Amino acid sequence: MRATWVGAGAILLWAFLAVLGRVAAAVPPLELVALGFCLSGCVGVGWLTARGELAVLRQSGWAWAHGVGGLFLYHALFFYALAHAPAAVANLLNYLWPLLIVVFAAPILGLRLGARHIAGMGLAVTGCVLLLGGPVTFQSGAVVGYAAAVSAAVVWALYSVLARRYFAAVPSSCLAGFCLVTGVLAGLGHFMFETNVVPGFAASGALILLGLGPLGAAFMLWDWGMKRGDPRLLGTLAYITPVASTGLLVAFGFVAASGWLFIAAGLVALGGLLAASTPSRLSTTPAR
Repeated sequence: MRATWVGAGAILLWAFLAVLGRVAAAVPPLELVALGFCLSGCVGVGWLTARGELAVLRQSGWAWAHGVGGLFLYHALFFYALAHAPAAVANLLNYLWPLLIVVFAAPILGLRLGARHIAGMGLAVTGCVLLLGGPVTFQSGAVVGYAAAVSAAVVWALYSVLARRYFAAVPSSCLAGFCLVTGVLAGLGHFMFETNVVPGFAASGALILLGLGPLGAAFMLWDWGMKRGDPRLLGTLAYITPVASTGLLVAFGFVAASGWLFIAAGLVALGGLLAASTPSRLSTTPAR
């Protein structure tokens, strides 16, 4: 359970993504991702160098493909979805990934899904739907954007579960290298498709915090939790992110408070507690 709560630290850090993203809203999405990941990667690689552990980055090509591919593809698909579909619907479809993690845990990791896991996930999904606007209207002209959002959810769920199934021996500190390469790829995409913007003082501060937290340390915490903790519980707890994120937007005055927020928060909290109360026995060595 200790590793599971370490992974939950990533969920809390990701809650600040929307607020910091709004502060740096003038910066194009790919440029923001590139700067954030390059910062986190440079800090991480510098930390490994100072500790004399740079050799840990000597991993197989498959490990690098999994790490960089998961980080880059997820963010590329998600931001593409936001650009080609209504933001609320794209965000809702993107948040299929916690549900998919719980679902994939059974066939890929051989972990049994109990009634409390399923009930807890159901409550969390309901809370998320209410938070993001309740009933949604799908537009026929945004099919590609919807497909990108669903694809992003599938990519992140598979990235997370496969990390435990096939790459459990890869140290979480390797995320420093994965983040750096992801930042470089996002930078190439930025120069190809976006106009460069020099961030102002507030945006620069937000970018630094993004690189250190939601686009940096969060991935190491998540990797640790997925490889050593309970992915079923982490998948359920991940629905805390949209609730906490919206709460922070309200607290900082970016959006108005709504009664739906409190109802959604209650459902998500109840779902997480229900899933957390499920006794489980996990093998310390994932099946290969």
